Amino acid sequence: MEHLLGLLRVHIHKGVNLAVRDVTTSDPYVIIRMGKQKLKTRVVKNNINPVWDEDLTLSVLEPLPVKLEVYDKDTFSMDDKMGDAEFDIKPFMEAVRMRLENLPNETIITTVKPTRTNHLAEESHINWTNGKVVQNMVLRLQNVECGEIEVQLSWVDIPGSRGL
Repeated sequence: MEHLLGLLRVHIHKGVNLAVRDVTTSDPYVIIRMGKQKLKTRVVKNNINPVWDEDLTLSVLEPLPVKLEVYDKDTFSMDDKMGDAEFDIKPFMEAVRMRLENLPNETIITTVKPTRTNHLAEESHINWTNGKVVQNMVLRLQNVECGEIEVQLSWVDIPGSRGL
């Protein structure tokens, strides 16, 4: 049996300038996947700049990439895809592994630069915030004409799990 390393909390903050899939707007929601896990936010009606402000929590057995997909909810037809992105949690997990303590709030531990392979729209900082490691990311959606999703990662240690 695989050992649980801990939980990755993915805070789906908001979408910015998402694609229009209905006549003038969209009803977007986000699905995240890691391995066999699949989680979904609620639908925000008639909004191409939706604020979900939702936490989705994935169990991490190994540092697999997280896939994020945005869809437009349709009542009478298949939901339309509004782009996707993928992010690597390895840099974040390496920062968690450092077991840092007592740093000044908002200390930057690591900066992840945008590359062709990571879908970041801008530099992503892994910070020490309120006593824990968090990573804020702006992901540029792929396979779509426009749109970005803002997410924040944080780590939840589980008592009795192997830990990092």
